[in-house]
Amino acid sequence: MSVDTKWTFDEKYVKEYSQRRGEPEWLTEERLLAVRLAEKLELPKPEKTNIKTWNFTSFKHDVTGDYGELKREELPEEVRVLLDRASEGENILVLRDGKLVYRSISERLKEQGVLFVDIETAAKEHGDLLKQYFMSHAVDVDENKLTAHHVALMNGGVFVYVPKNVEMEEPLQTIYWQEDPEAAIFNHVTVVAEDNSQVTYLENYVSFSEQDAVANIISEVYAKPGANISYGGVDHFEKGMTTSVIRRGYAEKDATIKWALGQMNEGNTLSDNTTILKGDGANADAKAVSVGRGKQSQNFLTHIVHHGKHTDGQILTHAVMKDEASSIFNGVSKIEKGATKSNGEQTERVLMLSERARGDANPILLIDEDDVTAGHAASVGQIDPMQMFYLMSRGISEKEAERLIIHGFLAPVVDQLPLQAVRERLTEVIERKVQ
Repeated sequence: MSVDTKWTFDEKYVKEYSQRRGEPEWLTEERLLAVRLAEKLELPKPEKTNIKTWNFTSFKHDVTGDYGELKREELPEEVRVLLDRASEGENILVLRDGKLVYRSISERLKEQGVLFVDIETAAKEHGDLLKQYFMSHAVDVDENKLTAHHVALMNGGVFVYVPKNVEMEEPLQTIYWQEDPEAAIFNHVTVVAEDNSQVTYLENYVSFSEQDAVANIISEVYAKPGANISYGGVDHFEKGMTTSVIRRGYAEKDATIKWALGQMNEGNTLSDNTTILKGDGANADAKAVSVGRGKQSQNFLTHIVHHGKHTDGQILTHAVMKDEASSIFNGVSKIEKGATKSNGEQTERVLMLSERARGDANPILLIDEDDVTAGHAASVGQIDPMQMFYLMSRGISEKEAERLIIHGFLAPVVDQLPLQAVRERLTEVIERKVQ
C-alpha cells in the first residue's frame, strides 16, 4: 500500500503558527527555512528498511481545546500512575499534545540557576540561550525530509540548562502524553550541562489510541568539559503511531553521556541514537532494550563517533522479537584518525520467539586509527530449550518459564536505568508486550 507523502504545510501556515506562539524572529526564520528544505529533501534511507510506505504526513498538527494547567488529581489515571511514584517535591513536567499542563519544580532547582522549562517558554523567555544549541552541533535541519519537518512543525518539548559546577542530585522528569488520537508529536528536547556539572534527565512517551498519527522527535544533548549527563527514557506509543526519534549527544573534554533507553513502541519506528565524542577523554555508554511484536517494522541505529584521544564508547542492545515483527539493530563504533588510545566496544543480542519474526543484529567497527582497541559481539537466536526444560521441571508452566527467561534476558539493560520509577515503568511495559 502506498502512502501520500505530499507536504501540506506551507510557509504561511508555519509563520502564523510561530507568531501565535510568540516565538523570537530567529526561530520563525528557522521554521521557514525548514519548510523550503522539506520540499527538496528526501526521506532518510535506513539500511534494510523501506520507510517509503510509512505514514509521516497524516496527522493533526495544531490541536485546539482547553490545555490549561491541571492539578495532579485531574490527570488521567495512566499518567497519574507515573507521577504517583514521585514525591511532590520532585521536578516534573507533563505535556499533553505538546502543551504544558502540569509542573512541579523544587525551590532548590531555582536556587541553583537550573532551567527546566517547556520549549515554548524557553523560546520566549530564554531565546538567546536556546538559539546557541537549537539544531547546532548534534543535528542539522537539512539532514533529510524528516529533520526539516521537525523544525518546521515543532510543537512541544523541553529545555534543560545546568550552570557550571552544579551537580543535580534529583532527576528531572518529563511525561509526554498524547491525548488527541490524531495529534502529532513534534517534540524537541535540548539538554545542556555546563563545565563540571551533572544532571539526570528522564522521559516517558505514552499514547492510548491506535489511530494513525506521527511522532517526529529530536533530542540534542550537550555535555561541556567535565560534565556528566544521564539520559533515560521509555517510549511506548500505540501501534497507530509512526515514530521517528533522533537522540544525539555531543561530549567535550572529559565529559560523559550515558543513555538508558526502553524502546517499546507498538508501531513502526525509526531510531537514531548517536554520540559524538569530540573532546579528549570523553565517554559514552549507550544501553537500549526493545520488544517487537505484531507486524511492526523497526530500525535502530546506535552510533558512537570518536574524535578525541583516550575516548571510550560502550554499546549494549538487547531485544526480543515476537509474532511477525521485523527489526534491524545497527551498532556502529567509528574511531576517527587521530583518536589515539580510544576504545570502542559493543554487543547486540536478539532473542526470537517466533519463526516468522526477524531480528537482524549488525555490529560495525569503522577504524581509521591504529593505536586503539575495539571489539564487538552479536547473537540472534531462540530461547535455550535447556533453560525451558529446567524451569518446567520445577513445576513452572511453559508460558511462565518463557516470561521469566525474557525478563532475565532484558535485565542487563533494564537494571541500568537511573531511577527506580522508570525501571518499574519499563518492566511493566515489557510484561505487557511479552504476555
